[in-house]
Amino acid sequence: MAKTQDFTAAFKDIMGAFPIDTKAMEQSFKSQATLAEKMSAVNIEAAQTSTELSAKWANDTFTKLSALTTAKAEPADYAKSVTDFASASAEAAAEHMAAFAEIAKKVQTQTAELLMAAGKEASEEVQAATKKATADVTAAAKKATASVK
Repeated sequence: MAKTQDFTAAFKDIMGAFPIDTKAMEQSFKSQATLAEKMSAVNIEAAQTSTELSAKWANDTFTKLSALTTAKAEPADYAKSVTDFASASAEAAAEHMAAFAEIAKKVQTQTAELLMAAGKEASEEVQAATKKATADVTAAAKKATASVK
């Protein structure tokens, strides 16, 4: 019966000849976690601001609505009340939509800044890791070549 060869020792030798720098991977994970934390902070802040703006808009609308629903002495007063409410609501909508646009613009700017900074940092990390890996592989190849001779 044929026996299969055990390649465990051979793989250990090969992996030992070409060491892997896990520190670069750890740094990459830390960088990604930091970026995710910063991006989450931007998004949470935007959500909080949007929620506060929505609540303020709703409260303002209810306040104006209570003025609309009060009893009037003259029928013409009802028409004026509806017109005033519609006018105030349109004005408030324009103001609040502009405020929402500002929130979105801020998020967009902060996101772009974070991504540009992360890209620059990643590029520097890749360069450093590449230089180190090249040096390690060159040294390992020289060592392997020297041991073969």
